[in-house]
Amino acid sequence: MAELSEFHLHPGDPAPPFSLPGVDGRTHRLEEFQKDRLLAVVFWCNHCPYVQAWESRLIELAREMDPGGVGFVLINSNDARAYPDDSFPRMEERARAKSYPFPYLRDETQEVARAYGALVTPHPMLFGPDRRLLFQGRIDDRHDRPDEVHDRFLRNAIVAALDHRPIERPELPVLGCSVKWKP
Repeated sequence: MAELSEFHLHPGDPAPPFSLPGVDGRTHRLEEFQKDRLLAVVFWCNHCPYVQAWESRLIELAREMDPGGVGFVLINSNDARAYPDDSFPRMEERARAKSYPFPYLRDETQEVARAYGALVTPHPMLFGPDRRLLFQGRIDDRHDRPDEVHDRFLRNAIVAALDHRPIERPELPVLGCSVKWKP
């Protein structure tokens, strides 16, 4: 688990801009999500067992929250040379096979991951209407046992923000595979 002291961004910090290619053939920028009341930026990949464990729950959450004006964007910053499963063609395959309801973007230079301070995959961050950080942590408390989930951290943060309530735990240690940095 990555500790809170390792976070680069903290609640109230602005979302760094990005302009990245997506598996849908488009370039996506932070500004295009302005129509969304909230935006979840999740550092992601294909090969990590934590990502794979949480994948269906994140897809379900995005579909549930879409009518409420919550946008989701996934960013893969891993070194695809060392981890070929995280290559752009494999990203396209995965998004298609899993019917991703959100943009899945490639951060080849890893500059966006560094700007956001991504530590692991998955590393979810929730930004408010002003695109200032509201929450970062985990999707829920049981990546390995979906039937035993008690705390849906990301969902609870989204619901609190939509209801204009403070987020109970705006920062939680993240859990996942380390971001695979290039040498």
